[in-house]
This record gives sequence, C-alpha cells and structure tokens, in this order.
Amino acid sequence: MTVEQAIRTAIEYENKVRDHYAKAVRGAEHASARRVFQLMADEEQHHVDYLEHKLAEWARNGRVTASGLGTALPSPGAIQAGIAKLETAGPERASGAEIDFLEQALVVETETSGFYRRMVSELPAEAKALFSRFLEIEDGHLAVVQAQIDQLSGTGYWFDVREFDLEG
Repeated sequence: MTVEQAIRTAIEYENKVRDHYAKAVRGAEHASARRVFQLMADEEQHHVDYLEHKLAEWARNGRVTASGLGTALPSPGAIQAGIAKLETAGPERASGAEIDFLEQALVVETETSGFYRRMVSELPAEAKALFSRFLEIEDGHLAVVQAQIDQLSGTGYWFDVREFDLEG
C-alpha cells in the first residue's frame, strides 16, 4: 500500500468510527452516555480533519510529517487509575442500547487499531511515525471503550471520561 492509499484508507476508518459515535449520541438515553459518545465523535472528526490535511500535504510535496496530532483523551494508565477511584454508584444506569453501542464501538476501534498497526509495520519510516501516533491514540480509545464496558458490567452505571485528570 502506498502512503497516499494508507492515508485515504485511514480517513475511511476514521469516518466509520466517527459515524458510529454520532449515531450513538443520537441513540443514547442518558446524558452521561451522550457526553462520552460526543467526546469520542469529536475526537474522530479531529482525526478526519488531520488526515485530510496530511493528504493535502502529501499531494503538495510527496512527503508527510507526523506533527501536531493531539488527543482529548487521557492515557490508558490514567483511565485505569480513574476507574480505580470511581464510586460504585453513579447518576445514570446504562440502557441495553447504550451497552450495544459500546460493544460495537469496541469492534470498530479494534479494526481501526489493527489497520494502524499494519501501516506501522509496512510503510516507510516517514509515514510510520504518522501512523504510530494514530495507533497510540486508537489504543487509548480502545481503553476508554473497554473501561466503559467494564464499568457498566460491574455496576451498570456510566462514568464520564471528563472526570479524569487529563494532566495525569
């Protein structure tokens, strides 16, 4: 796969994940669920915008840099530390539909991470750095989604990702 093809394919993956979270926002029953899904949808839209910028960079000069990609989410370690601090009760019990959205999110996030993992192993060094950063962020997304599923499985209550210390 060429670098250009990889970026175009990454945009397709990111659009798919973003659309899933946007659908989850519309289908969520509780405010906590909507906040979590909206945060994830916004994050994925940021990825789409960034990749489109990188595609234009590639078209202009045949090169791509890996600069400037941040994330609104805490690291997987900070997520786990935050979970450990949670109380067992929360304001809103998740619905079956919200849990289904999370389980589907786990599938699409796993597919997306798998794609980035392949690109890191297959692409030239210059593009490898770009996709390495995406892999790191997507692994964080997997941790957030899995933490939500684990929390709901154990207590049935949502927690809000924003409760975590992003400085962590």
